Amino acid sequence: MADATDILVISAHPQMELSRVNRRLHEAAGAAPRAQVRDLYALYPDYLIDVAAEQAALAVAPLVVWLHPIHWYHMPPLMKLWVDEVFAYGWAYGPGGTALQGKDLWLVTSTGGPEDSYHPTGYNRYHFDAFLPPYEQTASLCGMRFLPPMVLHGAHRTSPRELDHQADMLVDRLASYPNWPELEGLEQCLACEVPPSARPAAVAPLPLERV
Repeated sequence: MADATDILVISAHPQMELSRVNRRLHEAAGAAPRAQVRDLYALYPDYLIDVAAEQAALAVAPLVVWLHPIHWYHMPPLMKLWVDEVFAYGWAYGPGGTALQGKDLWLVTSTGGPEDSYHPTGYNRYHFDAFLPPYEQTASLCGMRFLPPMVLHGAHRTSPRELDHQADMLVDRLASYPNWPELEGLEQCLACEVPPSARPAAVAPLPLERV
């Protein structure tokens, strides 16, 4: 039986109070019995991230969900800072960095542009999958399995009915994890090995001069 809160949802929207789509999905995730939702912009308005607290939350969750809108083909700035600081060398990857190995990473996101804009003939020029390698490689470097994302395109014009459907689907997925049909046969990811030589050795501080 799954633990009471064994799914960690990292939610990031710079103006959640003004958001229609992401606020709805954020609230839906918060209502899911198994999910612990951490709202980064509410927790860290000063951008001073409590790395130890975030790592502790990650350590006990087999599924980590990143819930955010796409900003300039990537994640919002505080989310990027969160990754930079929390997914630390020696903890999340690199020698001794095994804390996230074997976990699943699931992106739940929305785009302002409609789906047909993510096409060689559209104004975004590429299929949406072309913008996912940084997410996939972040997961791979840490030995996490990157799950097929849940994407809502054209968020600005999403009807209330469509949004309700997306929210209901999110709650259903969180409740039924890991029993998703598309996960059958999806292999676990082996962490990319980062040799110690990839980073310079730490330099010992010089002793204090005796006077």
